[in-house]
Amino acid sequence: MLINITVLPGDGIGPEVTGEAVRVLEAVARRFKHELQFSSQAIGANAIDKSGDPLPPETLRSCLESRAVLLGAVGHPNFERHPVHQRPEAGLLRLRRGLGGFANLRPAFIFPALIDASPLRPEIVRGTDMLIVRELLGGLYFGEPRGIDESGAAFNTMRYSEAEVERVARVAFELARLRRRKVTSVDKANVLESSQLWREVVIRVAADYPDVTLEHQYVDSCAMSLVSRPASFDVIVTENLFGDILSDQAGAIVGSLGLLASATIGGRVGLYEPVHGSAPDIAGKGIANPLGAILSAAMMLRYSFALETEAAAIEQAVDQALAAGLVTHDLATSRAAALNTEQCGRLIVEYLSGA
Repeated sequence: MLINITVLPGDGIGPEVTGEAVRVLEAVARRFKHELQFSSQAIGANAIDKSGDPLPPETLRSCLESRAVLLGAVGHPNFERHPVHQRPEAGLLRLRRGLGGFANLRPAFIFPALIDASPLRPEIVRGTDMLIVRELLGGLYFGEPRGIDESGAAFNTMRYSEAEVERVARVAFELARLRRRKVTSVDKANVLESSQLWREVVIRVAADYPDVTLEHQYVDSCAMSLVSRPASFDVIVTENLFGDILSDQAGAIVGSLGLLASATIGGRVGLYEPVHGSAPDIAGKGIANPLGAILSAAMMLRYSFALETEAAAIEQAVDQALAAGLVTHDLATSRAAALNTEQCGRLIVEYLSGA
């Protein structure tokens, strides 16, 4: 099979972690006899430095001509005082809209070998295996009107239509059928009209899935439950901002944000990226954890290319490495024993190759 991918290394540690994910994909291609075709393009601060645009037309064109997109990270503090549309993150939002993916899948799983890396007690975190389905094209990130008016007041709009809620809810219920058949819908329906609509639509969709249990939680209550009983969750479906925050919290619960992968599906082309940011403070030091990017590559093989065996092989290699106590700086109890970014990627390749 031809695996046609656009790679967007991006900013900060993005080039370092995507480099290792590409190395792993090359190992998969060798083992399973696939053909790889890569196109590397600029996005974010890197693209602004080169062309003045956080998402150059040639970048979006390459993405739309590929079967999948692998993204590193976007963002740099040098642009924090720029207008919103001139910041690196504007390129990411435009990319999401251009690709059309509306369901962002963010799994959070506690590897048995990393139970002690969680800030929670082992008996609380043990068995944690959740999938957060974040709506990605609506809410405060895209709602209009937005801006800062002449009086100096800033405003954003949280807006959702029934169709937007229904389509992401159906993704959540379909995925729950492949897991433990439970969906937790997270909203703030006690004070927000957009959340009241969200809840009404999710209840209506749930009627088509009588084999899946549905529960509702307010977002503040859910945040508390994530740290008090994380293993009780199966699939969480929620709107854009809530999903962004809760998935980062889930990353801390399972030991490190550097472990979390994501897949954005439902559009013309799938977008795959680690959940972590660009982390400019550690960029170039070789200490970034590439496992989030590597596991994102596994999700890409699963969702964009239907290569389940290949995806599972990557995930098994990661599990084997962690079980052997081989971890990066963010997970190591002793920094002297930690792997650097390149060593971690090379190790996953060795496990994949059976070395």
